[in-house]
Amino acid sequence: MPARVDVMMPAYNAASTLREAIDSLRAQTLRGIRIIVVDDGSTDDTPAILAALAAEDARVVVLRKDNDGIVEARNDALAACDAEFVACLDADDAAFPERLARQLAYLESHPNCVGLGGEVEHVDESGAKIAGMTQQGDPGLADPAQAPALEPYIVHSTFMARRADVVAVGGYRHVPNSEDSDLFWRLAERGALVNLPEVFGKYRVHTASISSSIINGRVMAVGSQLGALSALRRRAGRRDVPFPRELHASLRAAMSLEKMCAVAARDLEADEADHLRVAAAAKLMELSRYRPYEPDATDCAFIRSALPHAAAMSAKNRKEIDWYVTVTAARLVRKGMLAEALALTPPRNYPVAAARVLLSR
Repeated sequence: MPARVDVMMPAYNAASTLREAIDSLRAQTLRGIRIIVVDDGSTDDTPAILAALAAEDARVVVLRKDNDGIVEARNDALAACDAEFVACLDADDAAFPERLARQLAYLESHPNCVGLGGEVEHVDESGAKIAGMTQQGDPGLADPAQAPALEPYIVHSTFMARRADVVAVGGYRHVPNSEDSDLFWRLAERGALVNLPEVFGKYRVHTASISSSIINGRVMAVGSQLGALSALRRRAGRRDVPFPRELHASLRAAMSLEKMCAVAARDLEADEADHLRVAAAAKLMELSRYRPYEPDATDCAFIRSALPHAAAMSAKNRKEIDWYVTVTAARLVRKGMLAEALALTPPRNYPVAAARVLLSR
């Protein structure tokens, strides 16, 4: 008899957190589940831990493969599923016992909902709670035309959906560092996405996360906004933006945000390329507010050069971009990065940026 929910978990060198993650699924009040773990070529003790867990519990299904990347690992897990519903949990997070049962009940009673998530308890690398972290908003308010795009954000480790819907939209694509939000954009075209006001598990915030370096931050800034442009194209009935597998490596090789935008713009119209520049610039400023990096001098010069493209945005959006500029500039000044702050800030924003610096003391 097939499981009611298949839980997909990619794992790469996850020995330090893997058992906690899988044990949190084994402890679910919903018993009719399978835990499909794709070991993406781990070189630590991950294979041994998985072998022991699979021997203890027949619900743990392990797929071992050569290292091939997160998108392939997620799609391999999806291909191995046969339950009506699929859920996600990353190998460094944990689910609270009622999570799957509560999510399944909601989806079964709301046929218009194609996917859902919930709130999380943020923890650090050692598992200690982190206070003051914000929770995600309503994915139904997503707007791909904004800069940066207001994404249909769901914490991926709290995600559950009907398998048929995820398969119908093509599973995960090679949208650099943003394969999850790209999936949510496409699912939103089939029905409602929801974040329930319940805490469904622990979400680990650590320095090894994919977006914790400035290079990865730039890639995410470009990839996430390219995914939003792709959603805009589909809404207009136009050909989708292509996402070849090599795009991620091409962006990383470009190094700077300006060159990354140039690489990503090769398949875009001129107005789309202009939008990407200002949207990626704003996204990097957004990311740097809560990531362990700051825009460097070249980033700041590029962001300033991209700001004129905000003229095509709404007055509200232009005001938001100005807010990002002055907040980022003030933070750079406080960190002693005066040259970067000056490179970033147009003279018209000097008074507000200076006021932010003074008021922060």
